Amino acid sequence: MLNLISILIGIVALVIVIPAQIPLLGWANWIALPLIVIGIVVGQLSSSNGGRNFCLIVGLIAVVRLSLGGGIL
Repeated sequence: MLNLISILIGIVALVIVIPAQIPLLGWANWIALPLIVIGIVVGQLSSSNGGRNFCLIVGLIAVVRLSLGGGIL
């Protein structure tokens, strides 16, 4: 059950991260990062690690985009 919750949190974060790839919308990644961390923690508590891995991938996309934009853009 926790794995499903983690996947759902990851999908919500992904919906925020995808439009944040557009220039000048990178600030939305800062909104998605706390959701991603919550998804990783919930996924870690689960017996399966699929949700955690999904949240880690979404987090990697957000962090790479933030680093390319200098943390702001």
